[in-house]
Amino acid sequence: MKVQRGIGFVALIFSILVIVAFLAFSAYLIRLDNIIRDKFEGKRWDIPAKVFARPLEIYANAPISSADFQQELNMLGYKKSESYEKSGHYVSDGTSLYIHTRGFDYGDNVDPEQVIQVSFNGEQIADVKATKPNSTGMVRLEPLLIGGIYPQHNEDRVLIKLNKVPKTLIEALISTEDRNFYKHHGISFRGTARALVSNVTGGKRQGGSTLTQQLIKNFYLTPEKTLKRKVNEALMSLLLELHYSKDEILEAYLNEVNLGQNGNYSVNGYGLAAQYYFGLPLRELNIAQQAYLVGLVQGPTLYNPWRNPEGALNRRNVVLNNMLVMGYLTQDQYDKEVARPLGVVTKPTLGTSRFPDFLDVVRRQLKTEYQESDLTNQGLRIFTTLDPIEQTKVQDAFRSTVSRLAGSTRLKDLQGAVIVSRPENGELEAVVGSTQDFTGFNRAIDAKRQVGSLLKPVIYLSAIESGRYNWASKIEDEPISVSVEGKTWTPKNYSGGGHGIVPMAQALANSYNLAAVRVGQEFGVATFSNNLKKFGVTSNIPNYPSIFLGAVDMSPMEVMSIYGNFATGGFKYPIKSIRSVVDSNGRVLDRFGLNVQQTIDPSAAYILNYGLQQVMSNGTGKAAYSVMPSELKLSGKSGTTNDTRDSWFAGYSGNHVAVVWLGLDNNKVTGLTGSSGALPVWMNVMKQLKQKPVNIRQPDSVQWQWIDTNSGYLSAQGCEGAMYIPLLSNTVPTRATECGLPHYQVEPTYDPNAETSAPASNDSDSYIRDSENNMDQDLSNRAM
Repeated sequence: MKVQRGIGFVALIFSILVIVAFLAFSAYLIRLDNIIRDKFEGKRWDIPAKVFARPLEIYANAPISSADFQQELNMLGYKKSESYEKSGHYVSDGTSLYIHTRGFDYGDNVDPEQVIQVSFNGEQIADVKATKPNSTGMVRLEPLLIGGIYPQHNEDRVLIKLNKVPKTLIEALISTEDRNFYKHHGISFRGTARALVSNVTGGKRQGGSTLTQQLIKNFYLTPEKTLKRKVNEALMSLLLELHYSKDEILEAYLNEVNLGQNGNYSVNGYGLAAQYYFGLPLRELNIAQQAYLVGLVQGPTLYNPWRNPEGALNRRNVVLNNMLVMGYLTQDQYDKEVARPLGVVTKPTLGTSRFPDFLDVVRRQLKTEYQESDLTNQGLRIFTTLDPIEQTKVQDAFRSTVSRLAGSTRLKDLQGAVIVSRPENGELEAVVGSTQDFTGFNRAIDAKRQVGSLLKPVIYLSAIESGRYNWASKIEDEPISVSVEGKTWTPKNYSGGGHGIVPMAQALANSYNLAAVRVGQEFGVATFSNNLKKFGVTSNIPNYPSIFLGAVDMSPMEVMSIYGNFATGGFKYPIKSIRSVVDSNGRVLDRFGLNVQQTIDPSAAYILNYGLQQVMSNGTGKAAYSVMPSELKLSGKSGTTNDTRDSWFAGYSGNHVAVVWLGLDNNKVTGLTGSSGALPVWMNVMKQLKQKPVNIRQPDSVQWQWIDTNSGYLSAQGCEGAMYIPLLSNTVPTRATECGLPHYQVEPTYDPNAETSAPASNDSDSYIRDSENNMDQDLSNRAM
């Protein structure tokens, strides 16, 4: 009896242990099952934000040359070919290009894949034809990927859908990694048993052989090689296959598998690997290239094509042979593919932006709008304002000119920055923040340096707005002393002495310091400072009269903000680098719309523009017309700081505003003025771009008149000392000089002994009559 009771007790205990073990195992399976489903059905990956340039818009009469168009195609990875049957290829027949576009999903709209014919006439597109219907008359090339904002886990990938993956790549993968993928239930019992024995006995480490097990290992588990992890891998593989189809598992594998290392970032998935190794979308790879990517599964480091090209080629050929053995390739196909060279790019570009200075501007703008986690983990697509063709031309022109200046002046460490934007909307087209490789210090934004004479137009704007001055007004450019907190400040001209009594236009054109200080003092430091803030300056502005001569630190980006107000005729468009942001589901999260503010009365802005044009035609910027046509009516201003430490030039055409700064990072003397340093860079940059003339609209409240520079009275063409200038209508003089008198009916009659200046009354037009019908009608539209 005691023996029987003992056996029964043991059986009871054993049964309890079995039940407990079963329950524990069941609970463990449930836990693993929850882990699998939570991640597989939730947010599987941290996807980096991708940053794109603007898409190239193609339409009749667009100012795009055939050379620029082909340059953009090459940057996008299109191949010049004898046939355009495949996407990513184009054919040239001399006057026309035939391009098989890739199409692109922008989130809120989709450009279809199609064939387009683009014909050229000189420097512009003559005609565009497309195979898909289009009511707009415009088609687009897909935008160039210029960089990314990467996840915290240092992973990068381009997600792909299984139906977009070439069939031959799947065949290569199945024949090499898991020939029974569509037959097993997640694990290879033979492979798992072999691995268990090997790991227990201390033999050569081996892993599971199925694609499902590889996915579990990479997707859910740590890299450690222990018995527990191997058991988990087998159980989770079975559970994964229980819940999901083979196609779902295969698609996840294709996006997860590690295929290399790009600096600090791992290259995950075949979508990104195709770009990294070949610079092409996955669907444009040939079979040999696809086979090479499959071969990388067994060892991305071992088969690195740049370090071990022979091993990489041999591994690719093993994969091709597997396809031959499995019947996926014919002998002729195998012979053709195995004869191909490896064909990888010379140097991978992913991870390192082609345009890091511009990308840095984008990052900074994004951080003011989004949480950091949104930028790095949500797979955003960021569409920017960057024009890659212009950016390339600008940075090449900038660096070559700075290099030439550095060589001629023995300033080997000469540095600088250049920014180009569109005045009509504030969009940045190009940004260069260094003459060398990007280090994180972006001089376009981070270099805060004194700006010198760049701010003089702000002084003369106040004078124009007051109604007491016009461009013919006499300004005294003679020594002046200003009391500042008990001390005396004595500014000087760059040339040393004064220039006497000069017209205001001459004072600005030749950048006379003494005249500028006198006018600035009349309207005060506070007025000057308030205008700068209104124009977009965010840096600290000192409360000293020395700011009239630019003794204030600003970045090139702030200077761009100021001159954008002048280029638009008095309107401030916030400088922006982003057009739209789209999330991973294709939803437009934010569109950076226009936020326009009027900062200058259009009449005063129009008149100010005349003064800036005089800088270019008769003053410190006149060298520009040695390389660009005078018909552009360029506007601009040079800037030089004390002891020539900083050299600046800011100016604009009708469609481009550009700011250039040159200097040394240690703030030592360069010996370069604005005209001898920054201006040559500005000229070379602007010369590379297609320019339109400055064409600021003339308000009705502005009149063009001949003004005598000695008396300030009305004069006429051909009279000594006469200037043809724009004036506020309510400031037109009511008296005329003796030479100008025959051209007007003036009341009262001209008196040579009268005071030298007489402001006009509001109804001055009733006192002034143009009696000369032969005065050219077009005078009202031209400047000197």
